[in-house]
Amino acid sequence: MRSWLRETAGGLPTTFWYLWTGTLVNRLGSFVMIFMAIYLTSERHFTQTEAGLVIGLFGVGSAMGVTVGGVLADRWGRRPTLLTAHLGAATMLLVMGFARDRWTITLGALVLGFFMDATRPAFQAMMVDVVPERDRLRAFSLNYWAINLGFAFAAVLAGLAAQADFLLLFVVDATTTLITAGIVFVKVRETRRPQGFARRRDTGAPATGLHTVFADRVFLGFLLLNLLTALVFLQHISMLPIAMGQDGLSPSTFGWIIALNGVLIVAGQLFVPRLIHGRDRSRTLAVASLVTGLGFGLTAVADVPWLYAVTVLIWTVGEMLTSPSNATLIAELSPAATRGRYQGVFSLSWSAAAFLAPTLGGYVMQHVGNAALWLGAAAVAATVSVGQLLSGPSRERRVAALTTAPPSPAPRTPAPDGAPPMPEERARVRA
Repeated sequence: MRSWLRETAGGLPTTFWYLWTGTLVNRLGSFVMIFMAIYLTSERHFTQTEAGLVIGLFGVGSAMGVTVGGVLADRWGRRPTLLTAHLGAATMLLVMGFARDRWTITLGALVLGFFMDATRPAFQAMMVDVVPERDRLRAFSLNYWAINLGFAFAAVLAGLAAQADFLLLFVVDATTTLITAGIVFVKVRETRRPQGFARRRDTGAPATGLHTVFADRVFLGFLLLNLLTALVFLQHISMLPIAMGQDGLSPSTFGWIIALNGVLIVAGQLFVPRLIHGRDRSRTLAVASLVTGLGFGLTAVADVPWLYAVTVLIWTVGEMLTSPSNATLIAELSPAATRGRYQGVFSLSWSAAAFLAPTLGGYVMQHVGNAALWLGAAAVAATVSVGQLLSGPSRERRVAALTTAPPSPAPRTPAPDGAPPMPEERARVRA
């Protein structure tokens, strides 16, 4: 056991553990988005389509947030971006909690999405900054473990809080967001030297604008596959609670069933790096997509708690295989000079799905039917599986080219926490 613990969690930088702690605290109070669909339909009397549109606007704000957050993480710095976004998110959670009219709720969802997801690229870039390449798979797995440990508790506690008073969801979420900001403010220092807002004109410096990310065809192909995956996966937050409500299941029942997702990840995610280490990533992602599609497809026939629980456990296995593979692949595909932008654009695919998943899902459920939604999700996942197999070789060639790139003439930022210099701090040529 001691040997396994050393292999799993030993030797990681101190900054990583502060970020890990912030993740855990924040996720322990992540009440609002878990129950947003139930809140809108039961407490504020939105229709399924209207609720889907409001949650979709959260995705629009998220798309703007990750784009701006990615640029700010590179130019302004990771730490100030994280602090500003967390404070903004806490403020908007309280605004949403006390709002009663539909326009305030609708516009509040847009602004909340902006601040809540503006943290994502800065956080991911900071983790890549401080963790050496050899340790990133287990570091991302540990962070994902913390996310789901918090999520498992939050889903159950939020279900109980929703039965008492929906306002508690917003207050607790805002409080844990502020605590996370406090951890970053007190314990986490900047890991990337700010580049300033003035455009660099050094003829020898690599291009660092967003256009360089969108011109990367290999990366955009991976982004498209992730968008389709996210369209399927995010149905568990938007349409699954509505489907369970139509079957007469209470918010607390949804809470403990969806908590199984976090419980399984907490129990098994730390063993996943050893399971997938050395295996072909494209095949791993292809298998993960098939398993995810199977789980969501079976939701079409679910109508009682135990059957819903089985579907959740199945697609959770697919999620467990997907997450660490995606995280390490994005880190390896991201040149050091544009790491924040790459993380931001990758997060943009999730933000786009956060808009499209509830919008399309609500429309399909209301006008075509529940079975069509879940069987369609399974078909999309199968398509992604084929796409992963076809596009995998080009991605691995790109990773190999970036890893063997010559050093950049640009100055380097000292490695934090006394860690040895990381290979990713060398400039990487684009294949």
